[in-house]
Amino acid sequence: MSADERDRLASEYVLGLLDAEEMRRCEERLARDAGLAVQVELWRARLAELDATAAPVTPDPALWPRIEAALGPVAPATPRRVARPSRLATWWQSLSLWRFYGLAASAALVLLAIGTAQLARQAAQAPVLVAVLLSDQNQPAAVVNAFRDGRTELLALSALKAPEGKSLQVWTLWDRERGPVSVGLLEAMRNVELSVEGLPRPAAAQLYEVTLEPAGGSPTGRPTGPILMKGNASPTETGI
Repeated sequence: MSADERDRLASEYVLGLLDAEEMRRCEERLARDAGLAVQVELWRARLAELDATAAPVTPDPALWPRIEAALGPVAPATPRRVARPSRLATWWQSLSLWRFYGLAASAALVLLAIGTAQLARQAAQAPVLVAVLLSDQNQPAAVVNAFRDGRTELLALSALKAPEGKSLQVWTLWDRERGPVSVGLLEAMRNVELSVEGLPRPAAAQLYEVTLEPAGGSPTGRPTGPILMKGNASPTETGI
């Protein structure tokens, strides 16, 4: 389970959005998934204000007479009863009213937090750079997506396979002085996350290419075989 999936499950569990079967599975997972248990406690802390609300209590009808009796007359010469507050004043001073508005405000903040988190997840899942790799026939053969968190993936658009005794090797080039760096080795084109650990963050115009190499990859650490497809990265609307 990814961090995003764990966070979403924890929020839905605390908010009570799971059905009975989902709730049972979640509680079973809580017993063995410490990370999920931590996320649940974090969500409970965020929603503590909602949990602290209590049901409204109707005052005792004898409350006002007791208050009036305790206050006594306003002046000895002209005793009079203490006036009851107007309906508007009673409504304005109502604990239930302010509890309702507090609950509504808290719910709005929770929804805003969930919406903001969802937007953040969507932004993280959108690539910031895209490279379309074209074949010798100038046909799209693969796409490379680079993400804000540093992940880079190859999406195959063709069913190209390496001949027996050969491999398909994926390279990237951002600095001509350093030269191309291998980021993947395949027997056939497929969707795969490329190995970019320790490399600089992807940049616009960065080159990606696939070459045909001996089985197990280039023996020199540099491309030796023909280039089967290549393309340069371009920024997407989300930027880098």
